[in-house]
Amino acid sequence: MPRYRDLFRTPEFTPLFLVGAAQVAAQTVSGLGLATLVFRATHSPLLSALAMFGPALAQLAGAVTLLSAADRLPPRAALAGVALAFAAGTAAQAVPGVPVGAVFVILFVQGLVGSVGGGVRYGLLTEILPRERLLIGRSVLNTAVGVCQVAGFATGGVLLALLSPRGTLLTGAALYLTAALLARRGLSRRAPRTAGRASAAETWRTNARLWASRPRRLVYLALWVPNGLIVGCESLFVSYAPERAGLLFACAALGMLAGDIAIGGFVPARWRGRLAAPLQALLAAPYLVFVLDPGLPLALAAVAVSAVGYSASLLHQERLTALVPGGLSGHALGLHASGMLALQGLGAALAGGLAQLTSPRTAMALLAVASLAVTLVLVLSAAPPGAPRPSPRRVRRRAA
Repeated sequence: MPRYRDLFRTPEFTPLFLVGAAQVAAQTVSGLGLATLVFRATHSPLLSALAMFGPALAQLAGAVTLLSAADRLPPRAALAGVALAFAAGTAAQAVPGVPVGAVFVILFVQGLVGSVGGGVRYGLLTEILPRERLLIGRSVLNTAVGVCQVAGFATGGVLLALLSPRGTLLTGAALYLTAALLARRGLSRRAPRTAGRASAAETWRTNARLWASRPRRLVYLALWVPNGLIVGCESLFVSYAPERAGLLFACAALGMLAGDIAIGGFVPARWRGRLAAPLQALLAAPYLVFVLDPGLPLALAAVAVSAVGYSASLLHQERLTALVPGGLSGHALGLHASGMLALQGLGAALAGGLAQLTSPRTAMALLAVASLAVTLVLVLSAAPPGAPRPSPRRVRRRAA
């Protein structure tokens, strides 16, 4: 489509796209390798889920202490530095004999660093693209996430078979290093969006300002909670089907890719406001079939259909952007990214705990019910009050 071609003609959009693609590929390959390594060492669904999604929990700590740096750091240097930090941490996790506890310490540090990177990336996007192209720009970036997750999980499965979990981790580290080089060579030097020194106090003040608005609160909750619970379902793929986890993850990424393309490129603007809640219901409902212990073909289909619902995030992000002052775009979108990832980590922890007590398939169904319930509550909370009834005098006048 012409709109997509126009995006890639925009200066700096292509390098930002490639940086994000390389980082997503690195995350999927290394995450699958680390989750497999931890599961083989501990045989724990909880620890394997946290190994894959654990850095997201640290995003919460970063969101309340470091996020003010997202608008106060030079974007190019910040993105390159974040990718380098992830490359070093992932390579350290691949060292033979590293204790499981040390692996999780590294994951925590990576999560803290990543909380700043998300805000820097989304804030830079608002500088590169005009407001009217932000939705389609985010759609393209999310499409890259889907494509790279499909490729990353498929490649990770092959690497696990041909090499080992540690070899898969080293491949992920190399991809992070590639992202750092792309950021350093492809992006131009820009000044920070906001002057002043980053601090935990400033982070708290800005978070409080963003959270004070009820419409923004509801959008944040819609972006975080239903999706986080379903990511908890996905975190159980390794314990649900250890030999087919890569295939399940790839189907989820394929569904997400299809949804983002449809919403970003084909859905008219007048429909978008009506689709967010139905898409989030679609995100959860297919996981109810797991309570029946479906065969692999049905499980793959359910996962792919469910992931189409992730495209609701594009619609909620569009709403959030419209509600945020321009000078806080990086911080606001970074808060969205950090909160989303933190809830994904909490969802993975909750899923792992439920799976320890019941089974992976039962835990998936329970989380799906919870996600549907949260979506319904948010829809009811955001509904405008009913129109006032007309007075009897006005009724008589109309009748006359």
